[in-house]
Amino acid sequence: MATFREFLKEERKKKEMNQSDFGQVIGIVMTDISKIENGRKKFPFNNLQMLADFIDRDVEELKTLFVAEILVNEVHKYKCSDKVFAIAEEQSMCVKSKNVKQGKLDLK
Repeated sequence: MATFREFLKEERKKKEMNQSDFGQVIGIVMTDISKIENGRKKFPFNNLQMLADFIDRDVEELKTLFVAEILVNEVHKYKCSDKVFAIAEEQSMCVKSKNVKQGKLDLK
C-alpha cells in the first residue's frame, strides 16, 4: 500500500501530467506539489475534494489515506511501536460508542 504522497504522485503520472499542470487543476502550486511528493510538506486538507473530483475517486477514500499518513508520521516521530495503532483503534471505538449513547438520550 502506498502512502498518500506516493498515491498522489502515482495519480499524477497516470494522468501523464507534470507537477505544474497537475497542481493547477487541484489548486496547488508546482513547488508545493514537489514538496508534498517528497514528504517535505503536507497536502492541504481543503484540496482533497478537488483532487477526488479530478481523479474520480471517493473523497472518503482519500481522507482515509491522508489521515493514515499523518498517524504513521506521528508514530514514527515519537518513536512509538506499532502497538499504538491497535490502541488507537480501541480508543476510536470507545469514543464512537460514547457518542452513540449520548445521541440516543431523550430528555423529555
